[in-house]
Amino acid sequence: MTGRKATVERQQPAAVVIGLDTMQGIQTARLLAERGVIVHGLAGNIRHGNVRTRACASVVATPGGGQAIIDALLELGPSLGERAVLFPCQDSAVTTISAHRDQLSPWYHVALPSHDLVTTLMDKVAFHGYAVEHELPVPTTHILRTRDDAVAAARALDFPCALKPAYRSGLWSENTTIKAFKIESSDELIERYDQVQSWSELLLVQQWIPGGEDKLFSVNAYFDAHGKPLATFVARKIRQWPPTTGQSSLGIECRNDDVLATALRLFTEANYHGLAYLEMKQDVDTGMHYIVEPNIGRPTGRSSIAEAGGVELLYTAYCDIVGLPLPEQREQSYGDVKWIHLRRDFQSALHAWRNGGLSLREWRRSVKGPKAYAMWSLRDPVPFLADLVQTAQALASKKERSRRLPVSSTTTDSTENASVQDQAETHLESRPQR
Repeated sequence: MTGRKATVERQQPAAVVIGLDTMQGIQTARLLAERGVIVHGLAGNIRHGNVRTRACASVVATPGGGQAIIDALLELGPSLGERAVLFPCQDSAVTTISAHRDQLSPWYHVALPSHDLVTTLMDKVAFHGYAVEHELPVPTTHILRTRDDAVAAARALDFPCALKPAYRSGLWSENTTIKAFKIESSDELIERYDQVQSWSELLLVQQWIPGGEDKLFSVNAYFDAHGKPLATFVARKIRQWPPTTGQSSLGIECRNDDVLATALRLFTEANYHGLAYLEMKQDVDTGMHYIVEPNIGRPTGRSSIAEAGGVELLYTAYCDIVGLPLPEQREQSYGDVKWIHLRRDFQSALHAWRNGGLSLREWRRSVKGPKAYAMWSLRDPVPFLADLVQTAQALASKKERSRRLPVSSTTTDSTENASVQDQAETHLESRPQR
């Protein structure tokens, strides 16, 4: 354990952020600490720059995740006095916490629905079946259990399409940071399937929804134990990194009643409890919105845009869970606040500029206005600076490895080369923490 020691005497329960060594983790820790909550962090990579944040009273190393998380929580729990609130910040942590909730309940509040519902919403194959059954808008999807399924899908689908795992397991994350691969042809689908099929027990391929990244909308929300929404916030992407299927680097709050209505319908009808997120994409040809994916049980990368826009999303969750009066700021006013990951957005903007898709004037206009920052904080600058240093080191290491590679070993697949370059410039926060 590093940092200041846990203190038993306090005015209100503590919060424990699982996955401090992620973008979601550092944002959550800062937001709660700014509201007077004592925060403790769990980190798989104790050397990560986020561990040096000023927002946490203590940080516990949990190398390997899984059972290591449970063991660390059970050791930490008795020192916290009142039952603390858990904020897992990665899908794997949500699954682990859900499966062990009874073991953790003497020391912690766990805001999740039933484990069966957690499994359904987190597994893309199971969720697709649920969505079809409940007539929720999802794109045409084929489940790939075997190579024959991939061949059949290649014949049936129009292209482009997206190939993704049913669940982003540790094995998938060890091999790529890409959430989904954009596939341009039937031959490419078979080739990519052969490459990635061992990374996930099940794969699915979905019709690509036409439209740019600015047609991706999201709803961040919190639902109480009765499935009632206590806070919601709608936003859309402006840019992402890596391109095509990456994570948001710049987003802006917006109004989209169709997307909000779908999110409310999905989670309220499921009697959902906890933090929730739904991403949808608008088809530029038809105007219809289709579900890309839900994320459940944890803060997302853009959770902090809600607080910047006047909606106390995470603090509402905390107060409801521990039985404190809810904050007044829980209704979105639909202004123009933005969320930005400075390093990633610089990479995304530079890529767009090099390809003629963004001028300097357009870039300046896109980043103007009130903002929430993914990593930067004047009060807590070390994690941001460490992020820049670690990225520079990762790029230098990549260049050195590339310099040493013989020409004959270089792949001839230009699409693969582009993916590798994009992935290399993402960095520790998006990698699995062992």
